[in-house]
Amino acid sequence: MSSLTGKKILLGVTGGIAAYKTPELVRLLKKTGADVHVVMTPAATRFVSPLTLGTVSEHPVLESVFPDNRDGSWTVHVHLARSADAMLIAPATANTLAKLATGMADTMLGALYLSLPATTPVFLAPSMDSDMWQHRATQDNLSLLKQRGAQIISPAEGALASGLSGPGRLPEPAELVEVLSGHFSTNRPLEGKQVVISAGPTREAIDPVRFISNHSSGKMGYALAEAARLAGAQVTLVSGPVALNPPDGVHLIRVETALEMKDAMESVFDKADLVLMAAAVADYRVESPSSKKIKRELTNDPVLKLIPNPDILKGLGQKKTNQFLVGFALETDDDVANARQKLISKHLDLVILNNPRVPGAGFNTDTNEVTLITHDDTQVISLAPKSVVARDILAYCTRKMKA
Repeated sequence: MSSLTGKKILLGVTGGIAAYKTPELVRLLKKTGADVHVVMTPAATRFVSPLTLGTVSEHPVLESVFPDNRDGSWTVHVHLARSADAMLIAPATANTLAKLATGMADTMLGALYLSLPATTPVFLAPSMDSDMWQHRATQDNLSLLKQRGAQIISPAEGALASGLSGPGRLPEPAELVEVLSGHFSTNRPLEGKQVVISAGPTREAIDPVRFISNHSSGKMGYALAEAARLAGAQVTLVSGPVALNPPDGVHLIRVETALEMKDAMESVFDKADLVLMAAAVADYRVESPSSKKIKRELTNDPVLKLIPNPDILKGLGQKKTNQFLVGFALETDDDVANARQKLISKHLDLVILNNPRVPGAGFNTDTNEVTLITHDDTQVISLAPKSVVARDILAYCTRKMKA
């Protein structure tokens, strides 16, 4: 039985192109056994029809503050709000976020939001173009809503309706359902555990302008941090430079270089129960970065002398006591053999193998397919949203830690 079975979920749909995903979202919520009631802003009805959402939800869709009052009731927003177990607004446009932050109730959605009891959880899934997402006004509104208790489901990064690419995409419906399921789940297998996760790339300076890095987006590490939090863990996320917002309730340590990541990981390692090294750490750094920008016209054949960075994962493996230590391997040739060698040579408990040649897996994707390799077992997690893959990875780690 799902943790959402029998839960009354209010789904607010606002006027963004990502509203086209909401019929599938309703379908998946219904599949878990949730009772879904949809409320739409007037603008949302231009992207997806109330008839469609009413059909899949099996309830009339609320659209107007002043509905056709056939039943004589003008307080439907109050009664519905008081009986709800949670409210999810997806997509939440910049305009709607601004209205919620200022307490406007000029739509049925706004009236419902203001009528919710203070104890009812609210989840906001922003979706908009990157410039709107990154604007100070939007971020200020989000900060205010978080202070009031709303839980923000960070947007995904990728191709946007404007033709640009960046943060602002609505997460896939399965990921949104996963967040709600995690909130209501009473199964918290990592309750009381300290989990440390590294994520993203590192940057090694060439000069004040240029650096050596890689394509890591940090999405897998951030998904693991969110999944660990939902599983009840106290989570520390050591993150390289990424364009992602950290999950609520996670202790974030920001780093840039491999040496900074080494120091951060070592500072929290001793108290950890589970450590997942998902970061893509640079193998080399420039021995002597220039203090000034290197001018092309003054340097015909520039030569960079690189020196090895410390092997953070191997160092943690050498000092581990009772920690369950997980490494990631990205391989293109002899992948399983190379991953197994990494498992042994770095004293790991588990290696998670990525193959970037698998369509939809690897860097800068919202999905992943991985192979879990231990000393006595191999298991494949098929292509799925990274939030789902993260949940399955942690479930596997939990079983192995108890074995």
